[in-house]
Amino acid sequence: MEAREDIQTNSSISTLIRPAVVSAVLVLLVGGLAYPLVTTLVAQLVFPYQAQGSFVERNGEVVGSHLIGQQFTEPQYFHPRPSATLKSGSTDSNDAEPYNAAQSQGSNQGPTNQALIDAVNERAQAYREENNLPQDTEVPVDAVTSSASGLDPHITPANADLQVPRVARGRSISEDEVRRLVQENTEGRLLGIFGEPRVNVLELNLTLDKL
Repeated sequence: MEAREDIQTNSSISTLIRPAVVSAVLVLLVGGLAYPLVTTLVAQLVFPYQAQGSFVERNGEVVGSHLIGQQFTEPQYFHPRPSATLKSGSTDSNDAEPYNAAQSQGSNQGPTNQALIDAVNERAQAYREENNLPQDTEVPVDAVTSSASGLDPHITPANADLQVPRVARGRSISEDEVRRLVQENTEGRLLGIFGEPRVNVLELNLTLDKL
C-alpha cells in the first residue's frame, strides 16, 4: 500500500516538473537563441551601418562612433556637452571618465540637488570664460548638463554658435567659414517633426580638420 502511494507521489511530482522543464527550455530557445539571432539578422540586413556600431572612419581608421560622444578640450575644437559616465568598475561619482560607453548613465541628480546646482554654476562660469563671453550671457542647457545616457554625441545649434568665435580664433579662419561648417553639419528633425536640430561634435570637428 505504501509502495503504491510512493509511486503515485513520484508520478504526481514528475507530472508537475515535466511541463516546467519543457517551458524553461522553450523560453531559453526562443528568448535566448532564436530572438537574438533573428533581430541580429534583420538589423544587419536593414540597418547594417547602425548594427555594426555606426563607426566613423577617416583614412581607413576608425576614429569614433556617430552615436557616442568624445571629449574635446582644445580651443580649436568644438566641445561636447558634459558626460556623467565613470571609469569602468567605479562607483565613485568623482571618478569620472567622459563618454565611457561601458558605464552609460546620467548623474541621477534632480533639479533641487545642491551638487547639481553647484556643478551647473561651475560649468556655466567655465563655459563663459573659455568662450570669452560676458558674465550675463545665457548658457544653453546642454552646455552645462549631461544627457540621460552620458554618451550624447550632439550639441544644440545654439551651443555651437557660442563656440564659433573661439574655434575660428584657434584655427585662424573666419567666423563665417566656421558657421557655414556648423550649418552643414546640423542634423534636422526626423521626418521634420521628431526631435530637435542638433550638431554631431565629432563629425563637425573632423570636417574642420579637413580644412
